[in-house]
Amino acid sequence: MAATDIRYLRALSKSYPTIRSAACEIVDLNAKLTLPAGTEHFITDLHGEYDQFMHIMRNGSGAIKRKIDDEYGEGASMEEKRSMAALIYYPKEKIAAKKREKIDMDEWYRSNLYHLVRICRTASTKYTRRKVREAIPVRSLRLIEELLSYRMDESNQESYYEKVIDTVISTGLSESLIADLSYLTRRLIVDRLHVIGDIFDRGRYPDRILDELMGHYNVDIEWGNHDIEWMGAAAGSDALIANVIRNSALYGNLSTLEDGYGINLIPLARFAMETYADVPCKGVFRLRTADNDVYDVELDEKMHRAITVLQFKLEGQVIKRHPEYHMDNRLLLDRVDPKAGTVNIDGVNYPMRDMGFPTVDWSDPYRLTEEETELMDRLRDAFLNSEKLQKHVRFLYNRGSLYRICNGNLLYHGCVPFDEKGQFLEVEIEGEKYKGKALYDRIESVIKNGLYSSDTNEKTNSLDMMLFLWESSHSPVFGKNKMATFEHYYIEDASLKKELKNPYYQLLDEVKTAEMILRDFGLDPNTSHIVNGHVPVEAKSGQSPIRCGGKLLIIDGGFSRAYHNKTGIAGYTLIYHSYGMLLAAHEPFEGVEEAVNRGSDIHSHLQVVDRTGNRRTVADTDEGVSLRQEIRGLRELLDAYKKGIIPEKE
Repeated sequence: MAATDIRYLRALSKSYPTIRSAACEIVDLNAKLTLPAGTEHFITDLHGEYDQFMHIMRNGSGAIKRKIDDEYGEGASMEEKRSMAALIYYPKEKIAAKKREKIDMDEWYRSNLYHLVRICRTASTKYTRRKVREAIPVRSLRLIEELLSYRMDESNQESYYEKVIDTVISTGLSESLIADLSYLTRRLIVDRLHVIGDIFDRGRYPDRILDELMGHYNVDIEWGNHDIEWMGAAAGSDALIANVIRNSALYGNLSTLEDGYGINLIPLARFAMETYADVPCKGVFRLRTADNDVYDVELDEKMHRAITVLQFKLEGQVIKRHPEYHMDNRLLLDRVDPKAGTVNIDGVNYPMRDMGFPTVDWSDPYRLTEEETELMDRLRDAFLNSEKLQKHVRFLYNRGSLYRICNGNLLYHGCVPFDEKGQFLEVEIEGEKYKGKALYDRIESVIKNGLYSSDTNEKTNSLDMMLFLWESSHSPVFGKNKMATFEHYYIEDASLKKELKNPYYQLLDEVKTAEMILRDFGLDPNTSHIVNGHVPVEAKSGQSPIRCGGKLLIIDGGFSRAYHNKTGIAGYTLIYHSYGMLLAAHEPFEGVEEAVNRGSDIHSHLQVVDRTGNRRTVADTDEGVSLRQEIRGLRELLDAYKKGIIPEKE
């Protein structure tokens, strides 16, 4: 036996010091392989929509209701089942609502505790006792273990069970136990959450979403371009700080920065009011929000203008440092003719809608003034010193990646860049060319290696790479030929505002596209799927989220309110359980109050994407691969004990 094997087995023996302990663990792990595979929940493009996000998290995209239907069937009315579901989603709010009805609360507690234990017991059958025990809130551990172990077919346990429930009610533990059983049910019904990008921008509460995700028991994140934008800003990229503030100003969400993250925007407000005091906005910098959503519209519009000009300057500096980014078409300030009031794009002079550029030196348009430099220093310090933002971004780095392979599914936010010939696009990164999976791996390496580097050049390249990811035509998380921000603000011609998608999106009806991608990422095209976000599927126009013969699923259905009119729905989510895949198309959420008082839920249209011939077990998952490796190691340890190579430790 090799020395490395001996060292490994000696380390393993510290956890399993005897033949019996190792053998018992082998028994447990082998049995676990036969259990049904846990349910995975896929969600994408949250864009700060906290209420809708929380409801879909609580109802598991309808998984809770399906579990109640499976358990009760015709044995309960629709109203009763809706009430059970609402209690599992919002136990605290449901209890408060019932108290206002002046009903016999003891009887209500008793009835609902029976229901919750029944549903929770059924949900727990997919897992080992150890895993269920670890999922139970500590304060209710003994109680819930007792209740879940009750056998309904054993008459001699009935009086014991009833006495436990009666005592729970008489001692005032009902509400906390209901809350803990509801939480445990939600946790057992959905085993893992995948967030496929874009937590930030558009909506007001990305910080609340991240607070929830940080407390989630099993979550991974695949970065979207809006996440990269905020991650780069938090790491100190001036260009991305300007982008974050401009986006927040545009959607009337500066409160996200000020209240959510404690970032002081007073220096920007003062600079904007002083510098642009005599420059009218003329509608060019109008906010995409109702005026009554913003305290001081005029101030926000001037801040919007000031940070937009700064953004163009700062982006220009990065683009000029990196000709390999192929972003020269975004260098537009130096193509403006201030006397004629035009900008030259592709050899054509277009009239500018606005010429309010008091800080631009047209002989060197990308240079910041002293006041702008001082302002950016203060804003950068504010981002770097926001404790909450830094905590959230560190979580995104630790739990996130550009792509993920999980149980035969490839998850990514944007697109694998293709060229016009239908081949993977070669992209130059630091002097070498990469494509497909290698491109993702190299970009992620540059980002993560530079983030905590003490080397100034490495750090700068990492921050610049984030701007590349945010808006380059070669970026796998952006996937368009340009981000036409300048054109949207300053030019009337609608044709210049079009952002053409990467050829990837024109190839999505060809099965070979998905097969080519899956093979490149080391997956079997016959059994694997791609789960993709980023570009809203316009369901009302007949677009389908199921592409490439069912091998690729685009599950961005417009979760953000900003997209509802365009898509006709309020987002897609995906459920992957032991019987196959279900795609859910959601309608807008009416609110927590409606869910609690009327039992209303997000109405979701379900579609079977893929159905397995035999029910998937843990043995068929990535966890199964890990368990079999553990079992092999334990069997080797058993053999070493029996041969006397490693002594037992009694």
